[in-house]
Amino acid sequence: MRPTTWPRVAAGLAARLVDHPLADDAAYLSLGIDSPDAAAPGELAAAIAAELRPLGHAAFIVPTRGFLRSASIRFEYGKRDPDAYLDLWTDDAALFREVFNPLLKTGSGEVLPDLLDPVTNRATRSPYVALEPGTIVIVHGPALLKHWFPFDLTVHVQLSDAAFLRRTPEAEHWQLDAFRRYREEYAPHDAADVVIRADDPKRPAWSA
Repeated sequence: MRPTTWPRVAAGLAARLVDHPLADDAAYLSLGIDSPDAAAPGELAAAIAAELRPLGHAAFIVPTRGFLRSASIRFEYGKRDPDAYLDLWTDDAALFREVFNPLLKTGSGEVLPDLLDPVTNRATRSPYVALEPGTIVIVHGPALLKHWFPFDLTVHVQLSDAAFLRRTPEAEHWQLDAFRRYREEYAPHDAADVVIRADDPKRPAWSA
């Protein structure tokens, strides 16, 4: 792990994406940022998108928060169940259908940015977005590397337990048990192409 800065992380990942070859069956590239909300993955996604523009590539950002299952499924075992958070909250099938399948050469190239508002528990009714050729799709959210999504490049943002608790609202501290199980069962630090240690929000370190 080498000390770095967030601008260098964003620039390095953007350059790596631009140089990444397309898979034989794909028409677009995809990046997965596996990160708890406490590490602000949306900010990293936006920074990478900004770096991609002058390199001639548009970016389309998809937070997995827009693809949660309905409250009746998420909260079947209560609103603070760590196993449900890890296993039931994200709608894998919807993400494959609305985000990943359109990226294939046989796909439509039209991606849905979100499906369900997790606050109102109602459909967002967002329109499909037709991606320009060369667009790079950036998906970010927690525990992404347990879902076997077909990313071209994956980033795991790592927080120690202490950092997670410091940077997470107290009402969400129960999620720590889910992230501990995620680390133990899925070893995202080994599975990811790039690992970023973000205990200090201003002084990251990474393995790239």
